[in-house]
Amino acid sequence: MFFFDPLYIVIIVATLVISGGAQLYIRSTYARWDRVPNAAVLNGAQVAEVLRERARFGNVPGQQAISAIKVVQGNLSDHFDPRDRSLSLSQSVASRPSIASMAVAAHEVGHAAQMAEGSAWMQIRSLLVPAAMVGPQIAYLFIIGGLILNLAGLFTVGILLFGIAVLFSVATLPVEIQASQKALAMLKDTGIITSQKEHDGARSMLTAAALTYVAAAVTAILTMLYYITLARRG
Repeated sequence: MFFFDPLYIVIIVATLVISGGAQLYIRSTYARWDRVPNAAVLNGAQVAEVLRERARFGNVPGQQAISAIKVVQGNLSDHFDPRDRSLSLSQSVASRPSIASMAVAAHEVGHAAQMAEGSAWMQIRSLLVPAAMVGPQIAYLFIIGGLILNLAGLFTVGILLFGIAVLFSVATLPVEIQASQKALAMLKDTGIITSQKEHDGARSMLTAAALTYVAAAVTAILTMLYYITLARRG
């Protein structure tokens, strides 16, 4: 079984190091800039509201681009839901007037801008979401079944299904990078950022966040390559 394959152990260790390192980096970066207040003294919820009122969302009004700004439970659980165009901020981000909260909130508003402007990458990722949610789970069943029953066809189907998760991870990268670029531009254009220090802090936060998606894509690709290698052995 591949559970005892030395190469599989190496892949597991590598993915844990990559993903764990990315998580530690974003948490340490967040902790650093969460202690530094932004000059506008706006918490994350207020930053999102100001951007909704003043930023440009293509030809779509801000109130339509972002239907609601909500506070949700969890740590760094912030997200934009394209289905109802609602923006959810974690309690700490929503309530703290820090550079970190400013950057996180602006990033999620950046996703709203992508949706309103019809970003091609945003549309591609949205199309992959349903398949990416169930594809990997089904893929593992086919992969394990193919190994146990020694059926190459079953194993190949599993690899193809897992490929959906890989495509989703790869397609997520340009979406997140573009959202961060829009976030910095909106913060500057609306006058929320007023100093180089704030700009550098926000950029550091957004870069750290992007690295978590890079880590996810790399680990997905490594796992996919291992499965392909395993199929060729058979």
